[in-house]
Amino acid sequence: PYASRIRQEQGRVTLRVLVSPAGGVADVAVERTSGHAALDRAAEQAVRRWRFEPAMQDGRPVPASAAISITFRLDGDRRW
Repeated sequence: PYASRIRQEQGRVTLRVLVSPAGGVADVAVERTSGHAALDRAAEQAVRRWRFEPAMQDGRPVPASAAISITFRLDGDRRW
C-alpha cells in the first residue's frame, strides 16, 4: 500500500487460507502478523483474489488449508 511505503513499513505476514474444492478462497485468517495492519490487510485482500489447484482425495477435489507467507520489502529509496 502507498501509505505503508511512505511510512517505510516492511514485514512478513503469514495467512491461513482455506481453499474450496473449486479452487477458490473460502476463508483467510492472519496466522502471524507483519506488525503493520495495512500490510496484513493488503496481503489478505490479494490472496482472496487468487485461484488454487484444489486438494484431491480419492480422485475428488476437497477443501484444504494452507499457510502462505507474503513478504513486503522496500527496495532502494523509491516512494511511489
